[in-house]
Amino acid sequence: MTIRDIIGAIEEVAPPGLQESYDNAGLIVGNPNAEAKGALLTLDATEEIVDEAIQKGCNLIIAHHPIVFRGLKRITGRNYVERTIIKAIKNDVSIYACHTNLDNVVWGVNAKIGEKIGLLNTKVLSPKPNTLSKLFTFVPKTAVDKVRTAIFENGAGKIGNYDSCSFNIDGQGTFRAQEGSNPHVGNINELHFEDEVKVEAVFPTVYLSKVVAALKSAHPYEEVAYDIVELQNSNKDFGAGLIGELKDEMPIKSFLNHLKQSMKLNCIRFTHGPEKIKKVAVCGGSGSFLLGQARRQGAQAFITADFKYHEFFDAEDQIAICDIGHYESEQFTSEVFSSILTKKFPNFALRNSEINTNPINYFF
Repeated sequence: MTIRDIIGAIEEVAPPGLQESYDNAGLIVGNPNAEAKGALLTLDATEEIVDEAIQKGCNLIIAHHPIVFRGLKRITGRNYVERTIIKAIKNDVSIYACHTNLDNVVWGVNAKIGEKIGLLNTKVLSPKPNTLSKLFTFVPKTAVDKVRTAIFENGAGKIGNYDSCSFNIDGQGTFRAQEGSNPHVGNINELHFEDEVKVEAVFPTVYLSKVVAALKSAHPYEEVAYDIVELQNSNKDFGAGLIGELKDEMPIKSFLNHLKQSMKLNCIRFTHGPEKIKKVAVCGGSGSFLLGQARRQGAQAFITADFKYHEFFDAEDQIAICDIGHYESEQFTSEVFSSILTKKFPNFALRNSEINTNPINYFF
């Protein structure tokens, strides 16, 4: 099993095309074709984490935060980023990061927070625009089942809680094979009429290349006719934040205690809001940009991190902002990685980091 195989399993769940423009998710250090001997799962990649990976026999670090965000002009060991890169390269340890692409899927980082605090009926808080496309293709009747199956298996045809969704129209196609062609049906230089089915199916745009590859592989024609159209429809699986409901309404103080225990927190910075909490929005990491969306959707509490002083005023006593800390909000991300990889590779050696990489300390 190679490092590329491990990365592929993660990116099936969190496609790299969903990362934000400022991000640097992906393989940062290492050879993707190298054998994967074991993976250390962590929130951050630091020098200590590289040492831990070496000690545990792991030649791959899977982190949420990229160790490199900006370009490096020199690697001389002058800061922790450069020292981490040098140590990893010297010891043949690869570093891979899955960051905002894991934030932007409904089953990612925010789903783990929701799971920990017991949210039900969850959905994406702010769906990401322009993430859906539709495929139109024309298939001879004898091959339509094979082609539909192929595109369904590669990400097409999923709408909400339904899969294998398509629309099919019977029709008749015409073509004339010219010299140099190798037609599946018909003869060179003769006009041919073929009973065909027009197949339409929606798919996430990030799966474009593999949907088209599957179409061409399964389709019997030498030249495959197809169209791709970008849709304006929202995609409930991709986007920022999450919103859901607690099983039972809680007084604000009870909710804060529940949050503190569920997320293993030392403290919570919060604003006063409604006296009772039922509907809750969450965003792992820096989520202040979603406050307005959380308010508009009727959340009584918003769990996130990195709120600035003046941003707390924007709650206007209509919603309880619960700033639990950046590290704290994402500390269980390793469990997301573990769930993905254990399902795909049940016998692969996974190790959870035992190091707390949080650079912030609290004095009580």
